[in-house]
Amino acid sequence: MARAVEAESRVNHRAPMSPLPYTVRRVQRETHDVISLLIEPVNGSAIGRFSPGQFNMLYAFGMGEAAISISAESARPDRLWHTIRQAGYVTRALTALQRGSTLGVRGPFGTGWPMAEAHGRDLVILCGGIGLAPLRPVIYEVLRDRARFERVSILYGARTPDDLVFRRELEAWRGRFDLHVGVTVDRAPVDWHGEVGVVTGLLSRAPFDPERTVALICGPEIMMRFAALDLEDAGVSAERIYLSMERNMRCGIGQCGHCQYGPTFVCKDGPVFRYDRIQRLFVTREI
Repeated sequence: MARAVEAESRVNHRAPMSPLPYTVRRVQRETHDVISLLIEPVNGSAIGRFSPGQFNMLYAFGMGEAAISISAESARPDRLWHTIRQAGYVTRALTALQRGSTLGVRGPFGTGWPMAEAHGRDLVILCGGIGLAPLRPVIYEVLRDRARFERVSILYGARTPDDLVFRRELEAWRGRFDLHVGVTVDRAPVDWHGEVGVVTGLLSRAPFDPERTVALICGPEIMMRFAALDLEDAGVSAERIYLSMERNMRCGIGQCGHCQYGPTFVCKDGPVFRYDRIQRLFVTREI
């Protein structure tokens, strides 16, 4: 079995535009417009190992492809979770898949989060909306080898309580003594007893030493912009702030040019970028 998976992975590496068949094993609804799919390879045709922060191209047969971050545990590449928000006809087709359905998978593509750099440092994980999905593998890796990291803060914001994803896991993480977890929403009904406000407002209560901190950010671009600025104001160097720029990816290998971001391609040079390397582009309109 291991040899078959390795062989298929090598074949897929040589033909990055050829999707491998996967089967949906579980469908989990996160919110009214977000679902998570657990998929497994057909006949051992696995894509191979991935790093937290990488993405796959998911192919809905007869509809097309979409770039979706891997929200699974990197130690289990044979069981892939992808968390998908309905945003267009391809993602609507993907979220409509049922258990037993088949889809195509290409990948993994792109750069991952700097896990090795975070070893021995405080770690701030700041995310908004479905931006928690690309950072979920980071949290799994932290919990699997907790001693490698110092203080870890997970700061998560959503529009409303109904838009929070991975609610059970959030509660489990909040119950741990070795994590600081803050959750907030932009607006809430009267029966919400949690925080209300922008996610960057949680930074002031997060325990971290700015000079020894690595910060990972994923969410809407406007949120990431202000989060990066607030982290800099708090004393975190731009060289230790990382953002996931998941936008407009189609081929996954830097050939179509659709995701060009200044002199870089998001699919090939990203989606994870060090903030100081894209800082100028990030504040430039219409890029």
